[in-house]
Amino acid sequence: VGRSIIEIILLGSRVVGRAFAAALREEYAASQQAAKNRQQSSSSSSGDTDQSGTASAISGLSLKEAMQILHVENLEDKSRIQHQYDHLFGVNDRKKGGSFYLQAKVFRAKERIDQEIGQQTVDPSMSSGKQSGESTSSTSPESAAQKKASD
Repeated sequence: VGRSIIEIILLGSRVVGRAFAAALREEYAASQQAAKNRQQSSSSSSGDTDQSGTASAISGLSLKEAMQILHVENLEDKSRIQHQYDHLFGVNDRKKGGSFYLQAKVFRAKERIDQEIGQQTVDPSMSSGKQSGESTSSTSPESAAQKKASD
């Protein structure tokens, strides 16, 4: 009886081990495919330039993701971008019961869009004369929240 219990346990552990190994192989293959797809899409979609691809790699967000987070469709509509940023940043304020994680995502999305707009414009007054509330890469969501609170 004891021997058959041990055999059942060993057989069960082999089955579980094989299933785990197969799942691990599938997950690895899927992650490799996702990495290839992301690399291909970032280099070919939405007219990304090399600088834009670099900005995506630095910020961790593609331009498309940033636009989805802020719910904007047109980079030309800067007032809509700013309105969406102000609204979403305020709604997710920790003092109001919001999520710092979401607030940081909103902040990084705005930062990524600002980088893209900065690359598209040739006018030097646009790159040096940022509106209040716009972010730069040297700021953080916490400092932006403090700045908003002091305004």
